[in-house]
Amino acid sequence: ADRRATAGHSIANRKMDKLMAADSHSGITIAGTAGIAMELVRLFQVQLEHYEKMAGESLSFDGKANQLSFMIRNNLPMAMQGLMVVPVFAGYDLIKESGRVFSYDATGGRYEEFDYTASGSGSVHAKNWIKASYSDSLTAKAAVDIAIRSLFAAADEDAATGGPDLVRKIYPSV
Repeated sequence: ADRRATAGHSIANRKMDKLMAADSHSGITIAGTAGIAMELVRLFQVQLEHYEKMAGESLSFDGKANQLSFMIRNNLPMAMQGLMVVPVFAGYDLIKESGRVFSYDATGGRYEEFDYTASGSGSVHAKNWIKASYSDSLTAKAAVDIAIRSLFAAADEDAATGGPDLVRKIYPSV
């Protein structure tokens, strides 16, 4: 800790992104065991890039969602020991020309979401907040406002949810 502090990096200032690009048209959020989740995301990114280089084209959106499902299923033995990873995968489907969102369970089951979703231990509280305010005609600004409010609500109700912290200047990625 002393070495990091002298280098200008205190432990309190470290940041963990839970929202990352999978490729140029999709992203992934993580919930669950952070180390395993970060490794899964990095491997997923490499697999998508490798497929594109080998095939000369991007994997379809459904193919990406299936690949992520397979990777989560392969983590099932670790999940049974409590080291679970539950991502949300979202992006723009070039074939269907629309945005798509998939949620997953610990066994790799994938579920296409058509309105909204949340993952992690505080997701029940976040979804309740979103459900109360959601409509198909939300502006981008209103949707971001609801998402941030749902994080505050989830963090208030669930000790394992790390919500926005204005005192420590920890803000969500939007």
